Amino acid sequence: MWGSAAAADAAVALALDSDAALCRMISLAGEPIGYAQGMDVAALGGALPQSLPAGTYDCDVFIGVETQRGKGFGQRALSMLADEVFATTLAVACSVVVSIRNETAVRGYEKAGFRWREVWNDPIDGPSWVMLRERPWPN
Repeated sequence: MWGSAAAADAAVALALDSDAALCRMISLAGEPIGYAQGMDVAALGGALPQSLPAGTYDCDVFIGVETQRGKGFGQRALSMLADEVFATTLAVACSVVVSIRNETAVRGYEKAGFRWREVWNDPIDGPSWVMLRERPWPN
């Protein structure tokens, strides 16, 4: 998700220290199986494409229990996280960045309401899809 274990630790620590982040444990039947966070891209200091709209929250989800991967929990957690971002912040969109080689994740993100925006050369994963889920504005 964030490259090395040290990079993942740093990303989580940054989010936990930020007032511009939502950090959530993902649990199943009362047991933790993963972690999710959403963070205002402005707080990430240019680590993501500059083309993202101001007011976008970057979302990350990790299912840590191997036996629970591939069962749709990540997609559901991401959808719930995006819903919470929109309910509790003024975010205009939520973004995810996923390697173009990870078609399974892309399909899950699509099911969570994210749409392809552009290909970006991620410094860790190389060519990656930048996907957005825009705020649902009332009619």
